[in-house]
Amino acid sequence: MKSAVSIIGGGLAGCEAAWQLLQRGHAVQLFEMKPQRFSPAHKMEYLAELVCSNSLKSNHADSAPGMLKQELRTLDSLIMSAADQTAVAAGSALAVDRTEFARTVQDKLLQQKNFKLIRQEVTKIPRDVITIIATGPLTSDRFARAISEMLGGSYLYFYDAIAPIVNADSINMGKVYVASRYGKGTPDYLNCPLTENDYETFLHELLAGAKVPARHFEEMKHFEGCLPIEVLAARGHDTLAFGPMKPVGLIDPHTGTLPYAVVQLRRENSAGTLYNMVGFQTRLTWPEQKRIFRLIPGLENAEFARLGSIHRNTYIHSPSLLAPSLQLKTNPNIFFAGQITGVEGYLESTAMGLFAGLCTASILEQKAIHPPPASTAIGALVSYITADESRQNFQPMNINFGILEKLSAKRMKKKEKHFEYARKASEALKNWMHEQNLQT
Repeated sequence: MKSAVSIIGGGLAGCEAAWQLLQRGHAVQLFEMKPQRFSPAHKMEYLAELVCSNSLKSNHADSAPGMLKQELRTLDSLIMSAADQTAVAAGSALAVDRTEFARTVQDKLLQQKNFKLIRQEVTKIPRDVITIIATGPLTSDRFARAISEMLGGSYLYFYDAIAPIVNADSINMGKVYVASRYGKGTPDYLNCPLTENDYETFLHELLAGAKVPARHFEEMKHFEGCLPIEVLAARGHDTLAFGPMKPVGLIDPHTGTLPYAVVQLRRENSAGTLYNMVGFQTRLTWPEQKRIFRLIPGLENAEFARLGSIHRNTYIHSPSLLAPSLQLKTNPNIFFAGQITGVEGYLESTAMGLFAGLCTASILEQKAIHPPPASTAIGALVSYITADESRQNFQPMNINFGILEKLSAKRMKKKEKHFEYARKASEALKNWMHEQNLQT
């Protein structure tokens, strides 16, 4: 037993961080409040409970989720091993038997001699021992207050209103134009102009579109400044045209006139590969979002790196708070892992748990470690949540090709490009593992 690490939270990230530390000979005490206390969403006593779905998304090597899965397998992920072991038929996706999956993860951890499971809620954060916080999006109120106090209160979010993000290369640039309202500042927005007929059609479909009902643990009061687009639309025919879709100051250079309404797209990353639909947070179902938002001129063939949602989510402003090692900048004894860091999704959370475990082990062993390159799925996620601390509009993100390091190769067809991303990621991860002396 080289050392002891406290991990708070027995979800996917906490279990994965524990596994990585245990495999390197470190002792781990994992705190999990179940069954002493359950969040409104959790039902099982097992660790690593999957709450919302049993699907872990695509298993295809040429998809971004598939790339992430393969990287996790290469790095001896406990969560991926348990998922593969308990998989159920789901076409090209990887889905699992939830109960068997959670039982498998817990059993494998309990078999480790340096592992101690403590079933109690933590309400205070130790500042002088190495601790990984992995309490997830449904962090208990008492522990959330402890985090908020540690961070100064202004960097912790409990409410997540997410607008869709569009892949730049799927936007019809012949129909959109670059401009900022009234020509103020630099023209940083892409503008999708709508005629009155376009607006009427869009409004009708938006109001009629199927919505996702709020689950009992997600009920919330919406902020006036962050209302779902369909809630605004229901307030009156012209609410959107005078609100997030107002065209004032945005003359269309193609026609020389002011459109009836405009949907603005804001650059999401410095590479310009992703654009955020400004003001379009929504509870529309994902199929409806794709159908309805593709009615907008310029977005007829839009591919979405992320679709909109509104739900309870506890996460921190990681770019300003965390080092690339996932250590808190103001206290290197504290690491954050999982969805609370600002990633979305089961395996994205797992990946941040895995990396937090590797970083913690390296610190304990007095070794230097740096994140994998941004050409890998794991490296891209770490970069997304820790780079550019001045970002004001930081929101959680799933793995997608848009956050990966941009390919420098010639133009390729989409499938060819995706395979090239996967090839480059695999090669980069192997090189990184060799540099870090990590066994394959």
